[in-house]
Amino acid sequence: MDRSSIRRPLFGPASFYREVLAVALPVMAQQAIQSLVSLIDNFMVAALGDAKMAGVNVANQVNFVYFIIMLTISNAGGIYMSQYRGAKDEEGMRQAFRFKAIATMAVSAVYFITCQLMPGALITMMTMGNASQAEIVANGAEYLRLVSWTFVPMGLSHAVGSAFREIGRPGAPLLISVAATLLNTFFNWVLIYGNLGAPRLEIAGAAMATNIARGFEVVAFVVYARRSRVPFFVPLRSLFNVRWKLFREILGKSSLLVFSETSWVVSETVTTALYNGRGGAEVVAGMSAGWAIANIFFLIFTGIQISMGVVVGSLLGADKLDEARLKARWIMSGAVVGGAVLSVVQVATIAAVPLIFMNLTREATMVTGRLLLVISAYLPLWSLLNAQFAVSRAGGDTMMGFVVDVGVTYVLFIPGAFALALLTPIGPVAMYGTIKLTDFAKWFIAHRWLRKERWVKNLAVPAA
Repeated sequence: MDRSSIRRPLFGPASFYREVLAVALPVMAQQAIQSLVSLIDNFMVAALGDAKMAGVNVANQVNFVYFIIMLTISNAGGIYMSQYRGAKDEEGMRQAFRFKAIATMAVSAVYFITCQLMPGALITMMTMGNASQAEIVANGAEYLRLVSWTFVPMGLSHAVGSAFREIGRPGAPLLISVAATLLNTFFNWVLIYGNLGAPRLEIAGAAMATNIARGFEVVAFVVYARRSRVPFFVPLRSLFNVRWKLFREILGKSSLLVFSETSWVVSETVTTALYNGRGGAEVVAGMSAGWAIANIFFLIFTGIQISMGVVVGSLLGADKLDEARLKARWIMSGAVVGGAVLSVVQVATIAAVPLIFMNLTREATMVTGRLLLVISAYLPLWSLLNAQFAVSRAGGDTMMGFVVDVGVTYVLFIPGAFALALLTPIGPVAMYGTIKLTDFAKWFIAHRWLRKERWVKNLAVPAA
């Protein structure tokens, strides 16, 4: 009998959603705090003018590519972390953590070297055709070279923090992120503007404040993990005691995830570069301010992914396959409702844009408001897409993401983006909103793929 044809209720009981929210809300709160850091940085740097704000934000658009690759590789280890937790296999959890820590720090080291050697070239690629390119490149390269010094420690910090979430203990990462955010905000105020007798460092001050906060974060995570004796943590001296067969297996899963996420990052980077060329600093600053606000609402995506991994991944690892099927469906349905609610709230924030970014020009503020309207319209769909990808990855089916992301990106999205840029005069927000219609194709392909149930698999059982 085809289990995928069995009718299951669309929504679960309230008690189930309370269980999911107990996992998701602390993670979402942490994501909100991290997004708030970006918003605070933008708010403080905005007082320095459009060009300097644009430089910092283009640098962060470049960093976004690195962040996604690092998170994706870490998430491959997280698939196994959640399933080994369900199987109560502590050595398996330690091996999953070793993969996460080694891989994230290796990627971070490569990107650090790149940022030190060619920061200007990275910023230039993102600002082709912009009327204020020279000034933006100078500011962005300065920020990128300085902020990259903490990328390797940040890789370790992410490995530890994400592992806590994957075993259903998101409270510690939340508290540490709150402390790091307060530290970052304080030193932004001190170093950007030269308060409390400190020199006025402007963009360099923003980078130094971020580095101080990240340094605190990695120390706090490592100390807390050692003292709390969590089952996944290993001392740094034994980090390379790796079960290499499993390491290669996870690396194989991560390669498909990286291809999938990289194609998505490429699509976002291409559109960013294209709409950055539709004006001057006001376009870059306005779009960047819009994303700074939208990133707070994107917290739902992280909540969906982590709760799916913890709930469904643990059930698969415990060999409770039918229960995993049912609860995956419940989370997907709840994701759509959550996305719809947040879209309404995000629309309401548009009125606050002139108050948050008081020093932006009127033209930049108008760009921000229009972008938030477009993003709000897509939030329910994007929430469902994130839930679909999270379901497939919970069972180790990384091929779905590869097919959906790579296929739609290179067949529809990128050709469409260039066609709009070269053949039409439409503005940056309209360009973005139009090309994102291709996400409906992603939803359809993912829906058909999940019905095959290739994700219903217990990875904690060694292959025969």
